[in-house]
Amino acid sequence: MATWNLTEMKHHVLICNGSSCMRKGGEEVTQAIRNEIKNRELDINVHTTRTRCNGRCKDACVVIVYPEGTWYHEVDETLAEKIVASHLEKGEPLEEAITYTYNGIGMQLKNDRELGVAKDKEKQKAVKA
Repeated sequence: MATWNLTEMKHHVLICNGSSCMRKGGEEVTQAIRNEIKNRELDINVHTTRTRCNGRCKDACVVIVYPEGTWYHEVDETLAEKIVASHLEKGEPLEEAITYTYNGIGMQLKNDRELGVAKDKEKQKAVKA
C-alpha cells in the first residue's frame, strides 16, 4: 500500500463508487479522470480517491473537487475528461454541471438541482409541514 507525499497537491478529486454511481458508470468515470490526469501530466498536482456513497444518488455519477468544494452531477466519461481539462488544469469549473459549490459560508445549490432530504430532523419536519 502506497503512502503518497501530497505536499504539491492542488486538488483532491473524490469519485463516488457507491452502488448508484457504479450503475451509472462510476468505474469508467474513475478511469477516465485518472487517465486524463496522467495524459495531461497533472498527477503531481491532483490526487484522486474512490469513495463510497456521497449521498447524492439521484445525481449519479458524482465527482467532487476540493479544496473548492465543487460537486458535479451526472458525470460520464466525456464530462470527466472536461472536468480535468477545464477545472483541474485551467482552474475553470464547468458551471453547467455543478450541483453544489462552497461559497465561503456553506454549500450553495446550483443549476436548479433537487435540494434533497434535510440532515437535521427538525428541518425535515418543517419542510414537510
